[in-house]
Amino acid sequence: MTYWIVVGSEENMRIAEDRGWDMFGFKSTRRAEVSGMNPGDHLIFYLTKIMKFGGIAEVTSDYYEDHEKVFRSVKPKEDYPWRVKIKKITVLTPEQYLDVREIGPTMEYVKKWPPEHWRLAFQGNLHKIPEDDYKMIEGLMQEVVKVKA
Repeated sequence: MTYWIVVGSEENMRIAEDRGWDMFGFKSTRRAEVSGMNPGDHLIFYLTKIMKFGGIAEVTSDYYEDHEKVFRSVKPKEDYPWRVKIKKITVLTPEQYLDVREIGPTMEYVKKWPPEHWRLAFQGNLHKIPEDDYKMIEGLMQEVVKVKA
């Protein structure tokens, strides 16, 4: 099993939610990474601009290509063609989102960068992270969800 951070907009995560968490798409430049995804892999959604973790989904299919316009991009021709079917694991409401500024510097994955530049770890669209980082983030999300319940 592989754990991924998906870097993208809150809007695109909510589009996936509105669709019932049936699939998620990735940028046209990310075929190599997406082709390495397998059913059972987990995706953590990192929401750009607000620097928060918003949810987790599980990959349920191999990747495929589809150019139906579903997700939004600042680039007019970008249609996020590399897709996988997914199912939700945990989805937070905006007031529950986890602040990456508090979590990021403690992540093993982020230690590849100098401490003052840890935010570089969240540039780009897709990143593999260690299982321990995933478990920490998943645990924090489950705590937040339990508090609300």
